Amino acid sequence: MKTDTIAAIATAMSSSGIGIVRISGEEAVLVADRIFEMKNHKKLSEMPTHSIHYGHIHDEDEVIDEVMVLLMRGPKSYTRGDTVEIDCHGGVYVMKRILETVIRHGARPAEPGEFTKRAFLNGRIDLSQAESVIDVIYSKNDFALKSSLSQLSGSVSEKIRDIRGTVLHEIAFIESALDDPEHISLEGYPEQLSEIVSGVADKIEKLLANSDNGKMLKEGISTVIVGKPNAGKSSLLNTLVGEEKAIVTDIAGTTRDVLEEQINLNGVLLNVIDTAGIRDTEDVVEKIGVERAKKYLKDADLVIYVVDTSTALDENDAEIMELLRDRHTIVLLNKSDLKQITTVEEVRKHLDKTMIPISAKEQTGIDALEKEIKEMFFSGKVTFNDEVYITNIRQKTALQEALRSLKLVQQSIEDDMPEDFYSIDLMNAYEELGTIIGEAVEDDLVNEIFSKFCMGK
Repeated sequence: MKTDTIAAIATAMSSSGIGIVRISGEEAVLVADRIFEMKNHKKLSEMPTHSIHYGHIHDEDEVIDEVMVLLMRGPKSYTRGDTVEIDCHGGVYVMKRILETVIRHGARPAEPGEFTKRAFLNGRIDLSQAESVIDVIYSKNDFALKSSLSQLSGSVSEKIRDIRGTVLHEIAFIESALDDPEHISLEGYPEQLSEIVSGVADKIEKLLANSDNGKMLKEGISTVIVGKPNAGKSSLLNTLVGEEKAIVTDIAGTTRDVLEEQINLNGVLLNVIDTAGIRDTEDVVEKIGVERAKKYLKDADLVIYVVDTSTALDENDAEIMELLRDRHTIVLLNKSDLKQITTVEEVRKHLDKTMIPISAKEQTGIDALEKEIKEMFFSGKVTFNDEVYITNIRQKTALQEALRSLKLVQQSIEDDMPEDFYSIDLMNAYEELGTIIGEAVEDDLVNEIFSKFCMGK
């Protein structure tokens, strides 16, 4: 595949030890030859592939930087096209100067994700692997990184291709039988197809079942801390974060707005929001904070309700507990280091949720909170072993549509419909699965996916 030559800075635009300017395309080596002078005065075009060379980048007679240049000829490169990478000093100015020089001598600026887009278009990786590249870059915890690397190596692609192969085989059989009924009989086939479709549907349902876990493990569990004023919400946030992020005083209503922090709780990512204490108040600012707290509570995956056990339950607690009846909630019985006035039994009369005694001040009970979160969302199992996690909403939607089509096939079999009805819905499922790996996908979608990438990737 012939391509024009593109270039971009592939490292972060900040001062660092080294920077990389990447060039790829059919004239990548020629462009490099125009600006790169080797110490032995040889040309890069004379050098073998997958070699590295020392020299200087110059613009006409001006030396810009002392560099190392990597040469990777296609198809043995990331894009499957000729690729040159200039390893220069990592100053922002010097990287920009080298890129400008590269562009003046024959390359054009790369679009966001264009190197990876070329890798996809040239067949080096499929679309699910391409999407995992950006997931690797933006990984925020160990799970997200391992899951993204697994997808990059082709774990999702392998599963999808296996399922598509099964579906395609049945489509081909039906079409052959309809074209040649004298030699290929469909007698008893609906029952056989029903079993096959059921097995395929089970595989898709397993991927979908893992998708919610995958999304939360990758992006984090949306978590809201609620309670009445001075219950210890901000102290809990500070304990979880490991530093003083929230102001803590003995004055009720200190937190008037929401505070947001991202916390890695032993591999589980929590997007935590500390809210204003929920109570009736005449303070205008505090009242706005209370209303925001209620809004965040409704949208949260998890609510952590902090109860001050050193004081009696009141109407503010009653209001909060009413809001929590249908929510994933963990009740933290805080200030366990003080004299207990409110007990587990008393809270349970109003709200039947998991109760954990803690002391945010003494930092006790946090291990039990971590364990409960894992059990609540992941059945106590957060594992990377042999599991394929769907963490991408686009892929999840395609799986759901494929499953819907397979359910229609099963319905057609139950209704004793003609065999060509089976073929139509099987083909729909086949095409939806194909969008995951980049087969049968529209150009607009491809452009949209790669537009979210970094400039030099």
